[in-house]
Amino acid sequence: MGELERTVMDRLWAAGGPVSAADLRERLADRGLALTTVHTVLTRLESKGMVLKDDGRPRRFRPRATREEHAAELMHEVLGTSGDRQAVLARFVGGVDAEEARLLRELLAGG
Repeated sequence: MGELERTVMDRLWAAGGPVSAADLRERLADRGLALTTVHTVLTRLESKGMVLKDDGRPRRFRPRATREEHAAELMHEVLGTSGDRQAVLARFVGGVDAEEARLLRELLAGG
């Protein structure tokens, strides 16, 4: 995902509900984007399965998943494409701080 796509997703997640392309362009005013550019990015994100749109007029867009769900899907995707899942997990766990390690232990224990 490119920088502009990440920025659009950040704005969609922050919106808290469906938004039109025009509303999204206003939320991206600091970027000075044309409405057609916003539509193009939304179309690409939709084709990647990251954004859903309704059938209303104007169309309103929303993320298919929460930011946390998306991050978890990416983590599963990386593990699924790894030749050595154990090595990837070991590297990941080796890079977490003490609080994150405590939280991982708690989650793995089912609590």
